[in-house]
Amino acid sequence: MANWLRFEKDGTTGIGTLEENFITVFSGDLFNNPQPIGDTIALSDVTVLTPCDPSKMICLWNNFHALATKMNSPVPEEPLYLLKASNAFLATNQTIRRPKSYDGKVVYEGEIGIVISKKCSEISEQQAAGYIFGYTCINDVTAAEIISRDSTFAQWVRAKSFDTFGVFGPVVATDVDPMELSIQTVLNGAERQNYPVSDMIFPPHKLVSLLSHDMTLFPGDVIACGTSIGVGSMKDPSNSIDVTINGIGTLNNTFVQ
Repeated sequence: MANWLRFEKDGTTGIGTLEENFITVFSGDLFNNPQPIGDTIALSDVTVLTPCDPSKMICLWNNFHALATKMNSPVPEEPLYLLKASNAFLATNQTIRRPKSYDGKVVYEGEIGIVISKKCSEISEQQAAGYIFGYTCINDVTAAEIISRDSTFAQWVRAKSFDTFGVFGPVVATDVDPMELSIQTVLNGAERQNYPVSDMIFPPHKLVSLLSHDMTLFPGDVIACGTSIGVGSMKDPSNSIDVTINGIGTLNNTFVQ
Protein backbone atom coordinates (compact mmCIF):
# COMPACT_ATOMS: atom_id res chain seq x y z
CA MET A 1 0.00 0.00 0.00
CA ALA A 2 1.17 3.53 -0.76
CA ASN A 3 -0.06 6.88 0.53
CA TRP A 4 0.40 9.38 -2.29
CA LEU A 5 0.42 13.13 -1.81
CA ARG A 6 1.20 16.35 -3.63
CA PHE A 7 3.29 19.03 -2.00
CA GLU A 8 4.90 22.39 -2.60
CA LYS A 9 8.49 23.17 -1.68
CA ASP A 10 10.42 26.30 -2.67
CA GLY A 11 7.71 27.25 -5.14
CA THR A 12 7.72 23.88 -6.91
CA THR A 13 4.96 21.26 -6.86
CA GLY A 14 5.99 17.64 -6.36
CA ILE A 15 4.52 14.21 -5.73
CA GLY A 16 5.60 11.39 -3.46
CA THR A 17 4.63 8.68 -1.05
CA LEU A 18 4.30 9.38 2.65
CA GLU A 19 5.64 7.04 5.32
CA GLU A 20 5.46 8.33 8.87
CA ASN A 21 6.89 11.86 8.57
CA PHE A 22 8.98 11.48 5.43
CA ILE A 23 8.16 11.76 1.74
CA THR A 24 9.80 9.60 -0.92
CA VAL A 25 9.89 11.91 -3.92
CA PHE A 26 8.73 10.77 -7.36
CA SER A 27 8.87 12.37 -10.79
CA GLY A 28 6.31 12.24 -13.57
CA ASP A 29 2.55 11.90 -13.58
CA LEU A 30 0.83 10.51 -10.49
CA PHE A 31 -1.50 8.47 -12.70
CA ASN A 32 1.01 7.33 -15.30
CA ASN A 33 3.86 5.30 -13.82
CA PRO A 34 5.69 7.88 -11.66
CA GLN A 35 9.30 7.04 -10.84
CA PRO A 36 11.27 7.53 -7.58
CA ILE A 37 14.17 9.96 -7.89
CA GLY A 38 16.10 8.60 -4.92
CA ASP A 39 15.36 11.53 -2.62
CA THR A 40 13.39 11.92 0.60
CA ILE A 41 12.25 15.05 2.37
CA ALA A 42 10.66 15.71 5.75
CA LEU A 43 6.92 16.31 5.79
CA SER A 44 7.57 19.34 8.00
CA ASP A 45 9.60 20.98 5.21
CA VAL A 46 6.74 21.12 2.67
CA THR A 47 3.24 22.51 2.27
CA VAL A 48 0.81 19.67 1.64
CA LEU A 49 -1.55 20.29 -1.28
CA THR A 50 -4.70 18.43 -2.26
CA PRO A 51 -3.43 14.97 -3.29
CA CYS A 52 -4.69 15.44 -6.86
CA ASP A 53 -6.17 18.20 -9.00
CA PRO A 54 -9.62 16.98 -10.12
CA SER A 55 -11.57 18.23 -13.10
CA LYS A 56 -14.65 17.66 -10.92
CA MET A 57 -15.83 16.35 -7.58
CA ILE A 58 -19.03 14.31 -7.70
CA CYS A 59 -20.88 14.35 -4.37
CA LEU A 60 -23.42 11.69 -3.41
CA TRP A 61 -26.59 12.31 -1.44
CA ASN A 62 -28.46 9.61 0.51
CA ASN A 63 -25.89 6.85 0.00
CA PHE A 64 -25.87 5.25 3.47
CA HIS A 65 -28.58 3.02 4.86
CA ALA A 66 -28.39 4.36 8.43
CA LEU A 67 -28.91 7.97 7.39
CA ALA A 68 -31.68 7.07 4.96
CA THR A 69 -33.47 5.29 7.80
CA LYS A 70 -33.02 8.25 10.15
CA MET A 71 -34.33 10.71 7.53
CA ASN A 72 -37.17 8.32 6.65
CA SER A 73 -35.99 8.54 3.04
CA PRO A 74 -36.47 5.69 0.58
CA VAL A 75 -33.35 3.90 -0.61
CA PRO A 76 -32.62 5.43 -4.02
CA GLU A 77 -32.77 3.26 -7.11
CA GLU A 78 -29.86 5.10 -8.69
CA PRO A 79 -27.11 7.41 -7.36
CA LEU A 80 -28.27 10.90 -6.39
CA TYR A 81 -25.49 13.44 -6.79
CA LEU A 82 -24.29 16.94 -7.56
CA LEU A 83 -21.03 18.46 -8.75
CA LYS A 84 -18.85 20.61 -6.49
CA ALA A 85 -16.94 23.36 -8.32
CA SER A 86 -13.13 23.25 -8.48
CA ASN A 87 -12.76 26.65 -6.77
CA ALA A 88 -13.93 24.93 -3.56
CA PHE A 89 -11.00 22.51 -3.32
CA LEU A 90 -8.92 22.82 -0.14
CA ALA A 91 -6.03 20.83 1.31
CA THR A 92 -5.40 19.56 4.82
CA ASN A 93 -4.13 22.07 7.39
CA GLN A 94 -5.84 24.92 5.52
CA THR A 95 -8.65 27.15 6.80
CA ILE A 96 -12.28 26.73 5.78
CA ARG A 97 -13.78 30.22 5.52
CA ARG A 98 -17.32 31.41 5.98
CA PRO A 99 -18.61 33.17 2.84
CA LYS A 100 -19.19 36.89 3.42
CA SER A 101 -22.53 36.54 1.64
CA TYR A 102 -23.91 33.90 4.04
CA ASP A 103 -24.52 33.99 7.81
CA GLY A 104 -26.36 30.69 8.36
CA LYS A 105 -25.29 27.22 9.47
CA VAL A 106 -22.09 25.79 7.98
CA VAL A 107 -22.12 22.01 8.18
CA TYR A 108 -19.34 19.37 8.12
CA GLU A 109 -19.78 16.00 6.41
CA GLY A 110 -17.04 13.40 6.90
CA GLU A 111 -16.82 11.09 3.90
CA ILE A 112 -14.63 8.69 1.96
CA GLY A 113 -13.63 9.70 -1.55
CA ILE A 114 -12.77 7.62 -4.61
CA VAL A 115 -9.95 8.90 -6.83
CA ILE A 116 -10.10 7.90 -10.51
CA SER A 117 -6.89 6.66 -12.16
CA LYS A 118 -7.67 6.86 -15.87
CA LYS A 119 -10.29 8.08 -18.30
CA CYS A 120 -13.38 5.91 -18.19
CA SER A 121 -16.78 5.88 -19.80
CA GLU A 122 -19.53 3.28 -19.72
CA ILE A 123 -17.54 0.67 -17.81
CA SER A 124 -18.98 -2.33 -15.99
CA GLU A 125 -18.90 -2.87 -12.25
CA GLN A 126 -16.41 -5.72 -12.86
CA GLN A 127 -14.07 -3.32 -14.70
CA ALA A 128 -14.25 -0.55 -12.12
CA ALA A 129 -11.33 -1.72 -9.98
CA GLY A 130 -8.99 -0.99 -12.89
CA TYR A 131 -10.10 2.64 -12.91
CA ILE A 132 -9.82 3.38 -9.19
CA PHE A 133 -6.45 4.79 -8.13
CA GLY A 134 -7.26 4.86 -4.42
CA TYR A 135 -9.23 6.50 -1.63
CA THR A 136 -9.02 9.75 0.32
CA CYS A 137 -10.70 11.61 3.20
CA ILE A 138 -13.28 14.30 2.44
CA ASN A 139 -15.05 17.03 4.37
CA ASP A 140 -17.99 18.00 2.17
CA VAL A 141 -18.71 21.40 3.73
CA THR A 142 -22.19 22.81 3.15
CA ALA A 143 -23.98 26.14 3.63
CA ALA A 144 -27.04 24.20 4.73
CA GLU A 145 -29.64 26.96 4.88
CA ILE A 146 -29.12 27.94 1.24
CA ILE A 147 -30.30 24.60 -0.19
CA SER A 148 -34.03 25.20 0.34
CA ARG A 149 -34.02 28.99 0.65
CA ASP A 150 -35.76 29.44 -2.71
CA SER A 151 -38.91 27.33 -2.86
CA THR A 152 -38.69 27.04 -6.66
CA PHE A 153 -35.12 25.68 -6.93
CA ALA A 154 -32.94 23.56 -4.64
CA GLN A 155 -29.52 25.25 -4.54
CA TRP A 156 -27.28 22.23 -3.87
CA VAL A 157 -24.31 23.32 -6.00
CA ARG A 158 -24.25 26.85 -4.58
CA ALA A 159 -24.49 25.56 -1.00
CA LYS A 160 -21.53 23.24 -1.50
CA SER A 161 -19.28 25.19 -3.88
CA PHE A 162 -18.21 28.24 -1.91
CA ASP A 163 -14.45 28.77 -1.82
CA THR A 164 -12.79 26.30 0.64
CA PHE A 165 -15.89 24.03 0.92
CA GLY A 166 -14.41 21.05 -0.97
CA VAL A 167 -11.83 19.72 1.49
CA PHE A 168 -9.93 16.50 0.74
CA GLY A 169 -6.68 14.71 1.49
CA PRO A 170 -4.12 14.51 2.93
CA VAL A 171 -3.23 11.50 0.78
CA VAL A 172 -4.67 8.99 -1.65
CA ALA A 173 -4.23 5.49 -0.25
CA THR A 174 -3.88 2.68 -2.77
CA ASP A 175 -4.49 -1.04 -2.28
CA VAL A 176 -6.97 -0.63 0.57
CA ASP A 177 -10.32 -2.40 0.79
CA PRO A 178 -12.80 0.44 1.41
CA MET A 179 -15.46 -1.93 2.68
CA GLU A 180 -13.28 -2.70 5.70
CA LEU A 181 -12.83 0.98 6.63
CA SER A 182 -14.71 3.36 8.90
CA ILE A 183 -15.04 7.13 8.92
CA GLN A 184 -14.66 9.22 12.08
CA THR A 185 -15.35 12.94 12.32
CA VAL A 186 -14.17 14.89 15.37
CA LEU A 187 -15.26 18.49 15.97
CA ASN A 188 -13.37 20.47 18.62
CA GLY A 189 -12.18 17.25 20.26
CA ALA A 190 -15.61 15.56 20.39
CA GLU A 191 -16.48 12.62 18.13
CA ARG A 192 -19.50 13.43 15.98
CA GLN A 193 -19.42 10.67 13.36
CA ASN A 194 -18.16 7.09 13.36
CA TYR A 195 -19.66 4.86 10.69
CA PRO A 196 -18.63 1.97 8.44
CA VAL A 197 -18.13 2.27 4.69
CA SER A 198 -19.84 -1.13 4.40
CA ASP A 199 -23.20 0.57 5.11
CA MET A 200 -22.98 2.28 1.69
CA ILE A 201 -26.00 1.85 -0.59
CA PHE A 202 -23.94 2.12 -3.79
CA PRO A 203 -20.46 0.73 -2.97
CA PRO A 204 -17.40 2.09 -4.80
CA HIS A 205 -17.15 -0.29 -7.77
CA LYS A 206 -20.85 -0.05 -8.53
CA LEU A 207 -20.78 3.70 -8.06
CA VAL A 208 -17.91 4.23 -10.50
CA SER A 209 -19.63 2.06 -13.07
CA LEU A 210 -22.98 3.84 -12.79
CA LEU A 211 -21.48 7.33 -12.85
CA SER A 212 -19.34 6.45 -15.87
CA HIS A 213 -22.55 5.82 -17.80
CA ASP A 214 -23.65 9.39 -17.05
CA MET A 215 -20.39 11.23 -17.72
CA THR A 216 -16.77 10.57 -18.61
CA LEU A 217 -14.51 10.34 -15.57
CA PHE A 218 -10.94 11.62 -15.88
CA PRO A 219 -7.70 10.86 -13.99
CA GLY A 220 -7.79 12.62 -10.63
CA ASP A 221 -11.56 13.07 -10.52
CA VAL A 222 -12.94 12.55 -7.02
CA ILE A 223 -16.21 10.92 -6.02
CA ALA A 224 -17.37 11.93 -2.53
CA CYS A 225 -19.38 8.90 -1.50
CA GLY A 226 -21.84 10.64 0.81
CA THR A 227 -22.10 10.75 4.57
CA SER A 228 -24.02 9.10 7.40
CA ILE A 229 -25.44 9.94 10.82
CA GLY A 230 -23.82 12.70 12.87
CA VAL A 231 -23.67 15.62 10.47
CA GLY A 232 -23.81 18.95 12.29
CA SER A 233 -22.86 22.61 12.18
CA MET A 234 -19.59 24.25 13.21
CA LYS A 235 -20.76 26.86 15.70
CA ASP A 236 -17.71 28.13 17.58
CA PRO A 237 -15.80 31.26 16.48
CA SER A 238 -12.91 28.95 15.62
CA ASN A 239 -13.35 25.21 15.05
CA SER A 240 -11.01 22.26 14.63
CA ILE A 241 -12.46 19.57 12.37
CA ASP A 242 -10.79 16.18 11.73
CA VAL A 243 -11.95 13.46 9.35
CA THR A 244 -10.07 10.21 9.98
CA ILE A 245 -10.28 7.00 7.97
CA ASN A 246 -8.26 4.10 9.32
CA GLY A 247 -5.85 2.99 6.61
CA ILE A 248 -5.84 6.40 4.92
CA GLY A 249 -5.12 9.13 7.46
CA THR A 250 -6.53 12.30 9.00
CA LEU A 251 -7.77 15.36 7.18
CA ASN A 252 -7.36 18.27 9.62
CA ASN A 253 -8.71 21.77 9.10
CA THR A 254 -9.97 24.77 10.97
CA PHE A 255 -13.19 26.66 10.29
CA VAL A 256 -13.23 30.32 11.16
CA GLN A 257 -16.51 32.22 11.42
